[in-house]
Amino acid sequence: MSGMKEIIEEAESLPVEERVLVIDSLLRTINPPLAEFEVEWLKVAKHRLAELRSGAVKAIPGNKVFDKIHNRFEK
Repeated sequence: MSGMKEIIEEAESLPVEERVLVIDSLLRTINPPLAEFEVEWLKVAKHRLAELRSGAVKAIPGNKVFDKIHNRFEK
């Protein structure tokens, strides 16, 4: 168990971007994604990124999105 604790402590010291990669890698070992869905999500992500970069759509800050969700379900 002490080895696991050391691994966790080391992972916690990583920058956020690297922690996300570690988490994603571990989750994929538990529940591997289906290849056909991966391909489709990649297409969607690339299309959305292109829309953002071209100015066709405008990004909404996360805090505004979460405020809207919170207000909708608070009622």
